[in-house]
Amino acid sequence: MDVLELELSRLRRDATLSRSIDDVDKILQQLCKARDSIAAEPNTAPITLAKLQNPVKQGFEQVTEDLKKVYSGQSKYGKALDKNFPAKALPTEYDALTSHPTLINRAIAMHLLREGQFNVASTFFDEAQDNQLQISPHSTGPSPSPQHQGDFTSLRSQELQNKFSNMYRILHELRSHNLLPAIEWARSNSALLEARGSNLEFELSKLQYVWLFLGPSINGLPDSPYNGVAGAISYAREHFGRFQGRFLRDIQQLSAAMVFASNLRDSPYRHIFETESAWEEVAASFTREFCSLLGLSAASPLYVAATAGAIALPTLLKLATIMKEKRTEWTTQDELPVEIALPERMTYHAIFVCPVSKEQTTESNPPMMMPCGHVIAKESLARLSKGSKFKCPYCPNESLPRDAREIYL
Repeated sequence: MDVLELELSRLRRDATLSRSIDDVDKILQQLCKARDSIAAEPNTAPITLAKLQNPVKQGFEQVTEDLKKVYSGQSKYGKALDKNFPAKALPTEYDALTSHPTLINRAIAMHLLREGQFNVASTFFDEAQDNQLQISPHSTGPSPSPQHQGDFTSLRSQELQNKFSNMYRILHELRSHNLLPAIEWARSNSALLEARGSNLEFELSKLQYVWLFLGPSINGLPDSPYNGVAGAISYAREHFGRFQGRFLRDIQQLSAAMVFASNLRDSPYRHIFETESAWEEVAASFTREFCSLLGLSAASPLYVAATAGAIALPTLLKLATIMKEKRTEWTTQDELPVEIALPERMTYHAIFVCPVSKEQTTESNPPMMMPCGHVIAKESLARLSKGSKFKCPYCPNESLPRDAREIYL
């Protein structure tokens, strides 16, 4: 994946049409200038056209050169894709989702709704209902749950679509530097957000204070008593009182910054008033909290799964080639045979590997802590003890299987 990211960065840097567009604009300007000159003095047409010949020819040559860079960048990136993702089929003897077509449909539908593609989602609902997949009687995957079909149907509710529509409306306003709709939403859900320990409402109010403090020359709002330092003070008096219990220190810093209003750049509070990244951060925080109140993760599960699969694919393809050469088989259905290094943002659960069996614990084989404090998997515990008193494999202490306690990660 590092090679692909490097080639993609080069493609973005070199294979851009902006240079070609600029060169074409220059040619058009030269032609328009010549046209105006000929229109003003028709007798000079031969001389004007003669002078125009070389610049236009050079301009077209430059456009061609620019396009060569674009074609070259696309060709190199295509070769990198072919090299890292060769057309090889992975083994499909075991597919954990074969018996769960409804779960797959639900993930796709939820992704479309989260992206605001409501018309596409509606079409997908219709086609998924009309073309329901039949589960193969020879499927090796886990048995489907009757609840999944109901969960899929529930996504079609107009209420859910309205909620996501409202989320995108507020996000649009945030990207236009209008905080009021987001603040209104946070206030209406204040109790739920506070129960989650969220500071979204205060962060929105804080950014509104900062935005007003910077004044009309920065925020573009009308120059009135409700803008500038005076407007920020008025806003703080009206809205910051309810936040003093949790965010007193932040409020004090915002208040102390007034002393440096004429020279914020050299003040110890300048970092508070740097808003370059604040808007994206508060938009991400709003999306996360909005989805959390709906019982959803901040990122689309389908996007996360597809991204993780793309990261793992080169390693799995290499593994499949090695197994074919050595004539070995992938014997573990519920685990990957190799470790896949995923980004930290995609790590959602703690992982424990039994030091005895070297296998990752599961729900059916959870980690067990013995009285001495050492932890092994439940199956390893059963093999060591055989139902009677046994010695810890890492210290001299002895104990009974019933003395071990399950650990919840």
